[in-house]
Amino acid sequence: MEKLRLQHISCSIPVDGQEEIRAFYGGVLGLEEKPSPKALADRNVVWFKAGENEMELHFTPDPILADPLAQYHFCLEVAELEQYRVLLIEADYIISEAIPILNRPRFFCRDPLNNLVEFTTIQGSYEEDL
Repeated sequence: MEKLRLQHISCSIPVDGQEEIRAFYGGVLGLEEKPSPKALADRNVVWFKAGENEMELHFTPDPILADPLAQYHFCLEVAELEQYRVLLIEADYIISEAIPILNRPRFFCRDPLNNLVEFTTIQGSYEEDL
């Protein structure tokens, strides 16, 4: 069998949450929105490119929404972590500091619909700390 790879993350949003999600991921973070398949057009999903080889973030209207206290999350690797920290603070988002991991400076932020997002820069292996 071939190795598995993560292709996308799907998060719940309210049925009217598309514009808020576009404003955060497209506007604030600068991710490129991509069209979803025609077969899903009636679901009003919003998709963003999130890396090479069709890595994507999907946002699907759903009656069960993100728990604002839950710790499940996805992580975005960025080249300039501090620039994203400043960008998010200036856009009035709350930053939560994370437990330090060797070679993985990071922080958390909730998007406008309570999905928890981790931001990190990979500076080397964390395995030296095992």
